[in-house]
Formats: sequence, C-alpha cells, structure tokens
Amino acid sequence: MVFSNFHEHIVLHPQNCLDSQAGSLLQQQLAEIAPDRYGLWVIDMASVDFIDSSGLCALVGGLNAARHRGCRLVICNLSATVRLIFAITQLDQLFEIFDSFEQVISTETPALVA
Repeated sequence: MVFSNFHEHIVLHPQNCLDSQAGSLLQQQLAEIAPDRYGLWVIDMASVDFIDSSGLCALVGGLNAARHRGCRLVICNLSATVRLIFAITQLDQLFEIFDSFEQVISTETPALVA
C-alpha cells in the first residue's frame, strides 16, 4: 500500500488485489489517519484488478470511520471489473466514485455525513 499526501488530502493506493490480507492492512491504515490533518481520504484503485468481500468490507469500514470523524472518503480509478463488482453489490450507491484523481480534487461536493 502506497500513501501520498496532498495538502489536506491523503491518498491511499492499494495494489493488485484487495482481499482479506490487503483489506486488513487498508483498514488499519485508515484507522490511523489523523482526521484533524486530512479532511479528504482518497482511495486510488488504479492498481487494483481484483476485490473480494473482505476488501469491500474494509472499504465500508473505512467509509464509516471517515464519516464518524467528520471526513470524506472517496474512491477513484476503478477498473471495469472492480466497477462491476461495486455495481452488483450496489456499493456504487454508497461511495462517491470518480473516474480520476483530478476529478476528485476539482469537485466541491460536501462530505456525506451519516
């Protein structure tokens, strides 16, 4: 997992497959993000070509953690296969999904707070 910092944004770059092992690592990293430092959490999925239910659970857990801390979590750069999994599970209705990182930065959509 690779991190990038952009001002008040943090970008996580999961690699290859987001399964139980990688999902656990992602959840741990999301739990350690300082909400007072980063208001926008971006998960750039450009390098992810496979995701299973454990990976999806990690993303949902991260989304809940972000919302609980008053932060915004978004996903970008989904491959066609991963996008299909999001559509089938209807998680595309839950997450803010963008085609590119540039599109994330240019948006001014307010955080979705539950």
